[in-house]
Amino acid sequence: MRKAICLGSVVPQWELERRIALIKEAGFDGFESHHPASEEEAHQIKTLAEKYGLVVHSVMGGTHWRLPLSAPDPETRKKAVEGIEQALNLAAVMGAEGVLVVPAVINETTDYKTAWELSMQSLRQLIPVAKRLGVQIWIENVWNRFLLSPLEFAAYIDELNATSNSDGEGIVGAYFDVGNILAYGFPQQWIRLLGKRIKRVHLKDFRVGEHRFVYLLQGDVNWREVMASLREVGYDGWLTAELPPYPHAPDQMVRDTAQHIERIIAGDV
Repeated sequence: MRKAICLGSVVPQWELERRIALIKEAGFDGFESHHPASEEEAHQIKTLAEKYGLVVHSVMGGTHWRLPLSAPDPETRKKAVEGIEQALNLAAVMGAEGVLVVPAVINETTDYKTAWELSMQSLRQLIPVAKRLGVQIWIENVWNRFLLSPLEFAAYIDELNATSNSDGEGIVGAYFDVGNILAYGFPQQWIRLLGKRIKRVHLKDFRVGEHRFVYLLQGDVNWREVMASLREVGYDGWLTAELPPYPHAPDQMVRDTAQHIERIIAGDV
């Protein structure tokens, strides 16, 4: 498995090249980019990644919370689709394999059934774009009150791939976040049920009793079971830390996290 970190986690106050150089120095193999503001920024990120021998393996779609793909308002939904389409295009510029997407947001104005149907409609518009660009769409489990069981998550991905893909090769997959699940489930169980649908993995830790995120190895994630389940389903891809900087010496968080991931991979936890 390959170690990565979210670029947004890396000393945000530093200039871009210094941040990317630190990712390399800490021992990571690559990183996940934020949604670039422009094609120029996307080229800059790609150029610096190549300079330091790193891979931009994924991109966060940056508009899905502000403009949900499940919004009842057609104009909002249109802008949401355009935002993810832009992320797909920028991912292609950077050579990233896929884009992280929050598929829907449940709230008082959007019920579960509506969110399912409208987000499906939006994503079906995006699948041909993703195919043309050679970039995948990865659905993340987040605290959006949606896809609250692994069976639903699997069914959602399967329905999109079955109805929108004629070649049998699913372009929609799961971006599984280990820490997010602790609020209402157990990551190893979700991993075993999602299986080959998992295309990327986010790492963070979580203290259930305190209901808060913490740094790796400080929470309640059963890392041995998580790694055993990932290996059982044949996952051998990127493990990407998504963590905030330390309040002091934020560069040290990057170095510490690389070592924590090495121990997690080795089972020395």
